[in-house]
Amino acid sequence: MKISLFQGILIGVFGLGALIGLFVFATYTNSNHGGTNEIGTIVIWGTLPKAGMQAALAAITQTETSLKNVSYVEKNPATLSNDLASAIATGAAPDLILASQEELHTLSKLITTIASATLPASTFVNTFIEEGGIFTAPNGTGYYGIPFLVDPLVLFSNRSILSSDGVAKPPATWEALTGLAPNVALLTPTRQITRGLIALGTYANVHNARGILSSLFLQAGVPLSFHSANGVLAANLGVTGSRGAPPGQSVVGFYTQFADPSEVSYTWNASLLDSQQMFRNGDLALYLGYASEARFIAAANPNLNFDVAPLPQPATATVKSVYGLTYAFLIPRGAKNATGAYQTAALLTNPFEQAIAAVATGLAPATLTQLAQVPANPVAAVAYAEALYAKGWLSPAPADTDLVFSGMIGNVISGRSSLATALVSAEQSLSALLQQ
Repeated sequence: MKISLFQGILIGVFGLGALIGLFVFATYTNSNHGGTNEIGTIVIWGTLPKAGMQAALAAITQTETSLKNVSYVEKNPATLSNDLASAIATGAAPDLILASQEELHTLSKLITTIASATLPASTFVNTFIEEGGIFTAPNGTGYYGIPFLVDPLVLFSNRSILSSDGVAKPPATWEALTGLAPNVALLTPTRQITRGLIALGTYANVHNARGILSSLFLQAGVPLSFHSANGVLAANLGVTGSRGAPPGQSVVGFYTQFADPSEVSYTWNASLLDSQQMFRNGDLALYLGYASEARFIAAANPNLNFDVAPLPQPATATVKSVYGLTYAFLIPRGAKNATGAYQTAALLTNPFEQAIAAVATGLAPATLTQLAQVPANPVAAVAYAEALYAKGWLSPAPADTDLVFSGMIGNVISGRSSLATALVSAEQSLSALLQQ
């Protein structure tokens, strides 16, 4: 079989990258904190907004001068994998990648795994949040990355709307939320929605629908993806159950009821504006968004009287779960300064650096030590608390996942498919994508 010049270069770089050794995380000390030991030039490509990361690095280098030559370039998550492959092939790879678990599956073949001998499992587990384990390489061979920050889903509430309807505080459970629909949502006699309770039920105009559905599946004990005994990655949407309705059907049925005009919980439909815009305009009582969105919402409408609370949980839940975007530092194949890149990632997980990065970006730290410090900012306090029980899953590229999830939801609310059929089809599609 003939290969192109591009493929030949890429394979050669991959082979060389596999031989690059990284120094031991456990023996790296931070005795140089505030010192002048040079790490060298480090270029980070990341999917977090440039402004926040640059502000964090500028503040950190005031005391940690060894990071003075670290720069950050914001990249589009949708093109990051292709951009990185091209950069590796041409010898222009960055030294670090900062991306969430949603990009991990597509990036994994372009990443140098940190061996377990370099980063012991005990060190990793005792340092980082539980969701950080998603960056574990198959078969316990090491880690794809070092967790840095986490952005959990939270519940935004319009205080003016809730208080006007006699609701003292936002619902803590999904059951309590459902019961609010008849009192808070405003509908015309022809069932047109003039003010919604919450955006659930459709997909295209529900901001963060992918994360919301992921939260519901995870809260129901459905893992969404898993590695089989032979190492094959596959999807699991809970299409079967030992008792009662399969958990996946319960999740999709719960979600879609909010867009069903025949249900008392009807409060949303596909004709409405994007849910984040509706909330900013003051036409939506509750909004499910990531903690980092709080700053944007406040800036977009300074007159909006809103609060942030943890994502609702099932009333019967004995443990809490919430979907979170965990961002980690990954070392790409072909990195010119792999040792310096690892040092940089290690330094940025120190308590001092974590605190600065969290404030600058509006996210929560990924280290357990820093999460034990409760911040005064109320939004940060919610994000810190949720970070401890945040969860995720190894998914296909976000755009591909959206296509599968939106098709599943659309088929159910339109009546084209039953819950069972839509769920099975979605699971099969996700598995096919995960095995490409």
